[in-house]
Amino acid sequence: MKYLKVIAFTHKQIELKELGRLVLCQENLTDKLHKVKAEFGIAEIFYLATCNRVEFVMLTPHVVDREFAGKFMDSLNMGLCHVSTNTFLDAASIYEDRQALEHLLRTSCSLESLIVGEKEILAQLRKAYEDCREAGLTGDGMRMFMNCIVKTAKEVYTHTNISKNPISVVSLAYRKLKDLKLCGNARILIIGAGETNRNLSKYLQKHKFSNFAVFNRTVEKAKQLAVDLGGQAFNLEALKDYKEGFDVIITCTSATEPIITTEIYTSLLNGDTSRKTIVDLAVPNDTAPEVLEQFPVSFIEVHSLNEVAKRNLQERYEELTHAESIITENIAAFMLELKQRRIEVAMRQVPEKIKEIRNTAINSVFAEEVQGLDKQSREVLEKVMNYMEKKYISVPMIMAKDILINNN
Repeated sequence: MKYLKVIAFTHKQIELKELGRLVLCQENLTDKLHKVKAEFGIAEIFYLATCNRVEFVMLTPHVVDREFAGKFMDSLNMGLCHVSTNTFLDAASIYEDRQALEHLLRTSCSLESLIVGEKEILAQLRKAYEDCREAGLTGDGMRMFMNCIVKTAKEVYTHTNISKNPISVVSLAYRKLKDLKLCGNARILIIGAGETNRNLSKYLQKHKFSNFAVFNRTVEKAKQLAVDLGGQAFNLEALKDYKEGFDVIITCTSATEPIITTEIYTSLLNGDTSRKTIVDLAVPNDTAPEVLEQFPVSFIEVHSLNEVAKRNLQERYEELTHAESIITENIAAFMLELKQRRIEVAMRQVPEKIKEIRNTAINSVFAEEVQGLDKQSREVLEKVMNYMEKKYISVPMIMAKDILINNN
């Protein structure tokens, strides 16, 4: 576990609006991660970005400190000036070894989330890992850690009430939207077809909203969501030419620059001057500040949900102790599993060595004696040697595991 390191930037130390500046563009994300992986001698790495955190999880023997993190961020070309980089570094949390695993477990169980008890973080964490695994950025080591992370999160959500009547960012956003008392035929534009928008759309559909238009960079994904909602699908570029009108915009993309500019918004209004609603759950925001300054808008964003999140934490405080005890138990079990794994890796050469000894004995040390045996005797000798070979391979492994278990 000594090689597990995490560089984390979260809502606890950084304003959500500022946190968005650390989000990496998806288009060349894999290339950037491969670059820093090779440059800094990192064995495995994956990148997690949600509405309230940006984290780099890695396996590396190198010391990961503020100096390392600074060079790491510079190499990623995040577009930050020297002053901004230092400000973020001062707010960063760096974890290693057991603390790193504990942090990841707490994160997957939502104990580190803006909204304690929301389950979206586990799905986000798993997807971040899977994307990097498919890109060849992770291997067997990170696989073991992820197995522990997923197992622990599932136990917490199953055996505690921490997610009972969950109040996630999505459900909080829907509640605020519901308070506006929109008509059932409200025209809803959905920008982005990711998990957050899909989840919010399910709330809307469940409550009988039915007039949807979905925009996404990849039109196939827009079509998938549009089919589920019984709406229309468009490429994101079509947004600037859309003239069908709207009452609500729901947006959440991974864009690093605003999607809804004053020009786009003016075009979407198409002369309509009534007050509209924007639900912007992207970090950084997809809505340009000028839109809010120049037009009458009911604006719902992640940052505005912060106070509700604090009350949510208070309500779930009693469940935290139970969740943390589950985390502690899983860390102990994983450390034992990790030691057993190290024994297995260390003993991979045992079967080969035993075969070498056997071959040397038969073909060299006792070659003449073996040749002098009749066929039946040689067959008996072969059976004895095969039996002993199997035992010699299994006995050290069993003994090592027994010693490990008894010592723990």
